[in-house]
Amino acid sequence: MSFPRYSEYKNDAPEWIESIPINWSISPLYAVVNECNQSNLGMIENNLLSLSYGQIVNKDITSNDGLLPESFETYQIVDRNDIVLRLTDLQNDKRSLRSAKVTERGIITSAYLAIRPKGIHPNYLSYLLRSYDLSKVFYSMGGGLRQSMKFIDLKRLPILIPSPTEQKLITHFLDQEISKIDALIEEQEKLIELLKEKRQAVISHAVTKGIDPNVKMKDSGVAWLGLIPKHWELIRLRRIVKLNPSKSEINHLKRTLEVSFLPMESIGDNGQLNLDKVKSIAEVEFGYTYFANNDITIAKITPCFENGKGAIMRNLINGIGFGTTELIVVRPNASRVDTEFLYWFFLSTYFRKSAEGSMYGAGGQKRLSDDFVREFMATLPLIKEQKEIVQFINSQTKLFDTLETESRNTKNFLSERRSALISAAVTGQIDVRNVAITKEAA
Repeated sequence: MSFPRYSEYKNDAPEWIESIPINWSISPLYAVVNECNQSNLGMIENNLLSLSYGQIVNKDITSNDGLLPESFETYQIVDRNDIVLRLTDLQNDKRSLRSAKVTERGIITSAYLAIRPKGIHPNYLSYLLRSYDLSKVFYSMGGGLRQSMKFIDLKRLPILIPSPTEQKLITHFLDQEISKIDALIEEQEKLIELLKEKRQAVISHAVTKGIDPNVKMKDSGVAWLGLIPKHWELIRLRRIVKLNPSKSEINHLKRTLEVSFLPMESIGDNGQLNLDKVKSIAEVEFGYTYFANNDITIAKITPCFENGKGAIMRNLINGIGFGTTELIVVRPNASRVDTEFLYWFFLSTYFRKSAEGSMYGAGGQKRLSDDFVREFMATLPLIKEQKEIVQFINSQTKLFDTLETESRNTKNFLSERRSALISAAVTGQIDVRNVAITKEAA
């Protein structure tokens, strides 16, 4: 839908805006807001709030990363319609949404700037500051090593001021339109999750039940597994794989030989590899995990394991790679098990749920043991059937991946549309007054 523009514009606008409607004015931030500086000393409030993904959300004050109650006395009190801005780490983090309007009284860290609108519609100002945020206005204003700002650094920020009636109409228009776009984005997010679940179900069924719907089944004797095809073998992985092959295999090679280097971030959640990093054997032979072409890696630490990090090692420089010690390396016996079949098996719900239940350690740093993998009971059809299953899974996951990519593209388009609409409305690049009046009347 296209929107009309105002009939006249003037050029005395901030440098990041070409022009503004002729009847709009500009004021410094300090003229339309007060800085919030009420301390929570004495624990006046205990409704803990946080800025997350451009929204103010509630947090449980009793489980906030081990902070003691007196820690929250240093927090600041904010009230409904205040606006919070996270103006820290501007130099390093240029992706986060840094502003949000408060919807209920509570406390938030004093590291954030909180301001209270005066003589300006809170929702309009919130949308305008979000527009500035999306336009990366704040990133060129900070100072210091961490590129952080306080109110004194921001108080002369130019604020566009339509009439009070226009502020209300712009806000009403954006509330209506953004809620529609957000609903469409939520639908895409649900679709993406559904596709992931379907993808996982196809993989798990294929590697534990096969792809022949008429095959005769037998009881596996394993609670997590249930029935398996009658002609399949149930076998401990140690009989068909070798774990963590020894670096002695490459003792005969020159230490100056270049090999692939794959830290955890170079291994994707769906088996992709980033092979850009190259090091000599001498640089990585100590303190890193060794693997070779066609080995399979499994991340053994949460949350990397939970995110499915792992891959078949392919196209390594000189056929050799090194990576983090938080990887388990599995080398299949090619005469018994197809590498791709085993890779998909490690992504099955049967393996992953069992593995998660076996992890040791505390908190978010639990680990999967080598012994668990070594002793795990795997489903094993004959090689010919393994390859047929692999072909089926590859074709199905390709379809799911294509649909997921389309859904993500749609979601990104909607997000861009939302950002563009906010910026256009609050900077006067479109005239939404008649649209808002019509919608309000309807």
